[in-house]
Amino acid sequence: MTEKTYPYVPLFEREVPPVHPGEILLEEFLKPLNMTQSELAEKLGVSFRTINDIVNEKRSISPEMAIKLSELFKTTPQFWMNLQRDYDLWKAYKKLERRKAKVGE
Repeated sequence: MTEKTYPYVPLFEREVPPVHPGEILLEEFLKPLNMTQSELAEKLGVSFRTINDIVNEKRSISPEMAIKLSELFKTTPQFWMNLQRDYDLWKAYKKLERRKAKVGE
């Protein structure tokens, strides 16, 4: 049996949120490919603002966008949707946690 080299921390016990898919898009795809947000928008047939909002974490990855990104970057739609799901779940959990703490004051 192989021993893990890092401690596993369940999603909701993390202090820091999972990485937003927009950051992954920028740091792991656009920058290494020297692709601008405008170029990506054109390739995907969407507006610059759509891409910019995703990169700046103001917009979520939709299922349609996940498919478009997966086709362009040779990933899977699940890759993008899983990133978004983990991010959204963590944020929702922390929001509910804050509400519970307020009620308990």
